[in-house]
Amino acid sequence: MKLDILGDSDEDDPILSVVNIIDVFLVVIAVLLVAVVENPLNPFATQDVVVIRNAGKPDMDMLVRQGNELKHYQSSGQIGEGQGMKAGVAYRMKDGSMVYVPE
Repeated sequence: MKLDILGDSDEDDPILSVVNIIDVFLVVIAVLLVAVVENPLNPFATQDVVVIRNAGKPDMDMLVRQGNELKHYQSSGQIGEGQGMKAGVAYRMKDGSMVYVPE
């Protein structure tokens, strides 16, 4: 009977390969869960969110999420166009701060 102390019999074990693949999948799943949680439009988040794409450009659009309601606003590219009315006047002070005066 020969003792095989130096030989490693675990190298040929196919179960170890499966365990390594499962470990890789667990890491991938963890990364995907972190990505879902960090998404500003996460459906599980409770706060209201505004996402602005292409800010300051003619094709700018906004996504506004208030509770479970999601609204999409798209810019027409024209200044002063759209629905609404004047709500007040904003003044910039010498120190750079803004003061809003409602009408």
